[in-house]
This record gives sequence, structure tokens and C-alpha cells, in this order.
Amino acid sequence: MDELDTALLRMLQNDARRTNRDMAAELGIAPSTCLERIRGLRDRGVITGYHAEVDLKAIDRSTQAIISIKLRPQAMAVATAFQDYVNQLPETLAMFMVSGGSDFLAHVAVKDTQALRDLVLALAKRQEIADIRSSVVFEHHRRSTIMPLR
Repeated sequence: MDELDTALLRMLQNDARRTNRDMAAELGIAPSTCLERIRGLRDRGVITGYHAEVDLKAIDRSTQAIISIKLRPQAMAVATAFQDYVNQLPETLAMFMVSGGSDFLAHVAVKDTQALRDLVLALAKRQEIADIRSSVVFEHHRRSTIMPLR
């Protein structure tokens, strides 16, 4: 990753709909150079996709929570099956396998606290869950631009 790759990465993360010609002009490079560099970023797996950001309130999912889950037994097959299950739930935004007191943290978004309660109670019925706790997210800030560390 050189300075040009980093600049292109920043531009695309800020607005993935920018044209190749616009980015090339801003950087003072030929459009063909810009296009080739972006292809290189995709080919190397630096850019893995382009996504539309959705306002959770606009789709009636304004209540977010982090659900902390401890499993039993401590077996990879159990963990993998559980992770696959939670990842397919429509409420799930992200799933993290972690160290410490929990095995997983699930970031979810639902309509309201009643829907959160229903989700937690449904999860708690699963026999592989030893402990489950939820924390409502009051504010969520996510960086829109992620750059390489130097």
C-alpha cells in the first residue's frame, strides 16, 4: 500500500459511487492508472465489496444491543454451529467470537425493547447456551473510513 493506494482507498470509502475520472482528476493521475490501481486493490483483497449504508431507524430497527453469550460445551463444532445460526438471524448485524467471560458477542438491531426481550428469550432456550446477557446500545458511532496503520 503506497500513498496513491491509500488515497484511493480513502476516497472510495467516503463515496464508493465516485467516478474513476473524478478520482483520477483529484489525484492528478491518468484515469487508466486510477482504474488499474483500484483493480489491484480488489485483486489483492484490500477492497472486498461495495455496500449501501442503511439507516436502521428508517427500516424500523432503531433499538440496538450487544448480546453476550457463553456456550456449553466448549467445543468448536458447537461454537461453529451456534455462530452459523446467529449469523442467519435477520436481527444480527455482526457476530464476534471473543476471549474472556463470553464466547460470543452479537450486535443486533430490532424494532424495540420488547422485540429485544423476545430475541434474548428465544436464544436463551437453546441448550448450548450457558449464559446470556444483553446491553442496549444508546449510541453507535462507526468509522466510515478505515486506513492502514503505519
